[in-house]
Amino acid sequence: MDVDPHTPPTSATQLVDSFGRQHTDLRVSVTDRCNLRCGYCMPLEVFFKARSELLTYEEITRTVAVATRLGIRTVRLTGGEPLVRAELAELVGQLAAIPDLDEVALTTNGLLLAEQAAALARAGLARLNVSLDSVDPQRFGQIARRPGLERVLEGLAVARRCGFRKLRINAVSIRGLTEAEIVPLARFCREQQFHLRFIEFMPLDADAGWDESSVLTGSEVRAIVEAACGPLEPVPAGDRGQPAVDYRYADGGGLVGFIDPVSQPFCNRCDRLRLTADGQFRNCLFSTTEWDARAVLRGSGSDDDLARLLVNCVRAKRAAHGIGTTAFQRPARAMYQIGG
Repeated sequence: MDVDPHTPPTSATQLVDSFGRQHTDLRVSVTDRCNLRCGYCMPLEVFFKARSELLTYEEITRTVAVATRLGIRTVRLTGGEPLVRAELAELVGQLAAIPDLDEVALTTNGLLLAEQAAALARAGLARLNVSLDSVDPQRFGQIARRPGLERVLEGLAVARRCGFRKLRINAVSIRGLTEAEIVPLARFCREQQFHLRFIEFMPLDADAGWDESSVLTGSEVRAIVEAACGPLEPVPAGDRGQPAVDYRYADGGGLVGFIDPVSQPFCNRCDRLRLTADGQFRNCLFSTTEWDARAVLRGSGSDDDLARLLVNCVRAKRAAHGIGTTAFQRPARAMYQIGG
């Protein structure tokens, strides 16, 4: 049921769906462009959105301010690759100044991080996730379909010097492609004290090459890590909504987590919403429906109109994405068009 158009949503109107899940995290894509071409995310040849179709920083800030009024407390900037959008630190500063927003974070491939880390830190960016699937230059290029490993490693080093202490590394696991990368990545992250998280391959690749046989499950990856690096002990979740199940090496040598949306779906505790770069609200990564915030923003809609749109988006959220069932419908957009 949609919200009454005559009732202004307020902080009392929590972003709770029909299954009782409260939403406090908003993923905001700032661009569909990227300087890599990872096969699990985007095609080699691609046509990007025109700049005029993307939300401006002022439109994003207005939307996030309205969302915080309804209970959003953390924002993660994504893409594409967010650092290819000019002056991203300006947006970070605008968002960090919003009252009641607890954290602004960023997911990046790290290629431009060395140049921008200092400005991002000064602007108020709280946390960084860096996507890195291999620490071998040749395999990095094979997966990313472009070179750049040395730039990513430099970016990580600079980010640490700029004060980003809790750096997470995200690695996608694909059967037949990444098995040999698991142990080197685990050892690298242990040595550098990065929090490593392995993510199962999801049906969001633009080339539509995904099938269940290509999924290297989190339990399989964990067995490989333990065989080479020692036993892992589960870490109690500090945040019920987080998608990862984290483990600590039994000898105390660091953290490694597993995000298993295919083999172990976590839909029952999902607290995330998404805003695409072209201004569409999505209530699930795999949603086949979108709610047009850009039309409200550019059509003289009020903040209350925007709030009602977001509340209606949340109320329409399904119980689960349905991967592996006959009910699953692959979304029309690929990962780079939605925002990771």
